Amino acid sequence: MSTTPPPSRRDRRRYTVPLTVTALAVSGAAALLAGCASSTDTAGTSPGAGSATTAVPTTQIPAPASTGAPASAKAAVAMCQADSLRVSVSGGAAGGAAGSIYYTVDFTNTSGTPCQMYGFPGVSFVTAAGSTGHQIGAASQENPAYTRQPVRLDAGGVAHAWLQVSEAGNYPSATCEPTTAHWLRVYAPGNTAAVYVSHTFSACSSANAPLLTVMPVRSGLGVQGTTP
Repeated sequence: MSTTPPPSRRDRRRYTVPLTVTALAVSGAAALLAGCASSTDTAGTSPGAGSATTAVPTTQIPAPASTGAPASAKAAVAMCQADSLRVSVSGGAAGGAAGSIYYTVDFTNTSGTPCQMYGFPGVSFVTAAGSTGHQIGAASQENPAYTRQPVRLDAGGVAHAWLQVSEAGNYPSATCEPTTAHWLRVYAPGNTAAVYVSHTFSACSSANAPLLTVMPVRSGLGVQGTTP
């Protein structure tokens, strides 16, 4: 039976070299894989420019500008009350046409908060201010040609309503029963408390001769020649 002789020292060197090269190759591959893995992790935490997954710090994103609370969330504006209104009659804006003179009844909000007006004021001639005064003739009629509109008065804001006063001489004396009125009693729209304004008018004592026609409130001061 033959036996294979042991390798010589030269042969042993021949076998050793490939093992060393193989080990180095494996070690290099492992290092290469580790390097790739490290590169992949870094790209995830620091994305390159233009990446769709780029993380932007939240402190760099400005909050959207507020557009205000929804209308349903805003506090309702209360109706203007007599005790927070200053009422005056403007003769400066008055004009005349077809036997009538037009005045503006001006409402100023004297409170520190906004209020709202809507509709027609009530106006009548009276003999005196307060509870001692008595109505003279017919109260004002509403002009149906103009519609109601909500009018907001900020603190110090002004609204107006045009008042058409027909001349007492348009009626026969027996129908009119002429007299002189020195006061107007004014009810702001929706109010049951009156404000009194001192002003002199030629009036009719009879309710059968209506002289007053009022228009709905509008914002600001009245402009002559512009109604309502």
